[in-house]
Amino acid sequence: MNTPVKISPATLAKLAKLGIRHRADLLLHLPLRYEDETHLAPISTVQPGQTVQVQGTITHSEITFRPRRTLVCRLQNNGGELYLRFLNFYPSQQKQLAEGKQIRAIGEARTGYYGLEMVHPKCRAVEDDTPLQQSLTPVYPTTAGLSQTALRKLIANALETLPLTDTLPDTLLRRLHLTGFADSLQLLHNPTPDIAASALEDRSHAAWRRVKFDELLAQQLSMRAHHRERGQRLAPALAAHGRLAARLIQDLPFALTKAQQRTFAEISRDLARPHPMQRLLLGDVGSGKTIVAALAALQAIENGYQVALMSPTEILAEQHYLKLRDWLTPLGIAPVWLSGSLKKKEKQLAAERIASGETLLAIGTHALFQEQISFCKLGLAIVDEQHKFGVQQRLALRNKGKAAYAVATDSSDAKPKQSLPPCRGKDRMGVESRADNTSTPSPALPLQGGGSCFQEPHQLMMSATPIPRTLAMSYYADLDVSVIDELPPGRTPVITKLVSDARRDEVFARVRAACLEGRQAYWVCPLIDESEALQLQTALETFQLLAQTFPELRVGLAHGKLDNAEKARVMAAFKTNELHLLVATTVIEVGVDVPNASLMVIDHAERMGLAQLHQLRGRVGRGAMQSLCILLYQQPLSELARARLKIIFESTDGFAIAQQDLQLRGPGELLGARQSGVAMLRFADISADEDLLEHARQIADELLRDYPEAARAHLHRWMANKHDYLHV
Repeated sequence: MNTPVKISPATLAKLAKLGIRHRADLLLHLPLRYEDETHLAPISTVQPGQTVQVQGTITHSEITFRPRRTLVCRLQNNGGELYLRFLNFYPSQQKQLAEGKQIRAIGEARTGYYGLEMVHPKCRAVEDDTPLQQSLTPVYPTTAGLSQTALRKLIANALETLPLTDTLPDTLLRRLHLTGFADSLQLLHNPTPDIAASALEDRSHAAWRRVKFDELLAQQLSMRAHHRERGQRLAPALAAHGRLAARLIQDLPFALTKAQQRTFAEISRDLARPHPMQRLLLGDVGSGKTIVAALAALQAIENGYQVALMSPTEILAEQHYLKLRDWLTPLGIAPVWLSGSLKKKEKQLAAERIASGETLLAIGTHALFQEQISFCKLGLAIVDEQHKFGVQQRLALRNKGKAAYAVATDSSDAKPKQSLPPCRGKDRMGVESRADNTSTPSPALPLQGGGSCFQEPHQLMMSATPIPRTLAMSYYADLDVSVIDELPPGRTPVITKLVSDARRDEVFARVRAACLEGRQAYWVCPLIDESEALQLQTALETFQLLAQTFPELRVGLAHGKLDNAEKARVMAAFKTNELHLLVATTVIEVGVDVPNASLMVIDHAERMGLAQLHQLRGRVGRGAMQSLCILLYQQPLSELARARLKIIFESTDGFAIAQQDLQLRGPGELLGARQSGVAMLRFADISADEDLLEHARQIADELLRDYPEAARAHLHRWMANKHDYLHV
């Protein structure tokens, strides 16, 4: 085995920009594409659009200055000629491409000003007997200052000096019909000319499938190991007494659907266990997630614990507060509302009630996890629209409930006996919060035969953005997922119409007619302030225009920059039918429930994503009347916008829409990868490689159970030194 080459600090810094921090990372830095330098194409046969390698003699070389400084060279061979054109070049290149020099050039041929040409081809000087390459030339992702040649040398050295031991047992490889890891890597870095270029480019070759399977398996192992590890952590066991839940259900003006009953039963079982629940509650728009969350909150409250419900916007948080206040006040539970826009005195009073334990349910926005807010005995954290929060924000809320407590065991009872410290001011939880959102235990509470441990709250995450099955299998494998897969009875399907901006006057007439008939309408605009770049109708302009156009109607305006009191006043007026028409930005995307609103116009719908369009459309159709959603779009439409509008027009099934959205946008945008803390896949595509994902999911638990050493080795190869928050 050869000796590893020394790498300079400057090169190490450049490699780090590519995510390469260890020599082993070089092995998995795989090519983006390949160049075929294994054979030469006669110049006379080259056609525009082909990427080929040619060889010939430079018969003319000059620098032209129109329209800009350019090096132009004529390359001839056996009666054929093409031009090489360089917009950026060095004196050394000019010498290399001087008249009489023999060179090889590889690039894409196209028709130019002088005839057939290559722009910025890769060139090198050759002799008549210079041999051709024996394998396809890999082209790697790189960064400024790190050449392909340098990168190839480093990767070749890593292949020669590092062990390529297979982490998977032979029995699994044979069962799954997978190629060996070492052979797969060698082939991908040095493919022979007989391999079909298309199989390498579209990543369908067996070597690519092995790499993609390994990546998916590492992801599944990481998630499943995290899921198992959670079973070793401690949380308060919140028994399902059910008295408060039964009273609430009895008082409701509607009956729970079977899906709501099923999902609450799953949550209830988790809460009763002495290990932290991390469950994701999925439900389409209007499926009734809030009542399920309320029932979960009551189970925690009935056991003497506090509950925090956090929402991403003030409108949504306030909607939850008002709804839960109406439901829970008759049960003797008074929720507290906390948001950044509250006055200092109101905020201080709310914080004191939460800290003292007087408040059992706190509802709010990001204000809930601010440093000055502390809980007496937090048992359940509920995060609505969880993908809209950063991972640190969700972690900060969960850490509000971490508590040090004593564990004692004796020979007659192996189960830990929990002794929670009482509420006693700011240090009542026995936890010192740090700026990095971690927690440090206070001195242990001494009990004979025991020690101090950490208790953390249960966590319920909710999303009205349905998650495609493959996405749930891949990125939520460490969570338990409950799905409300039916809508409450009596919901009228919403009719969706696509209308060009040229017919705006017809839409105005439709809005006027609906409002004069006693119904209400939304007009949604994507921007608040003027934007020259996008040239969209703003909410402010539209409000002024509609108020003038409909003098007989009462028109209101709601957007994110209104102060809390004004926003509450406008929303209350719309709910009580004091306003006929509400002009709003996407702040009404979630949480707004006005059954009499049966018409929605979404202005510049082509600018919005599928999930947002589906969420907005869900604001209507909440009553018995037939509802209509008009998607007002402006020509010309891009292909992506056309595809989105076609999908939302043809389907009202949130899960079907989410699956098609995944195919259009990929998992990164759907997950909000920057916010989620989830490492994205580099090679596998969860839509195209669903069969590999299924196998990886099945094999992960088998490896953890039967081949723990192999699982450890596999995780080390793919996940070493890659910190991942997973789902918090």
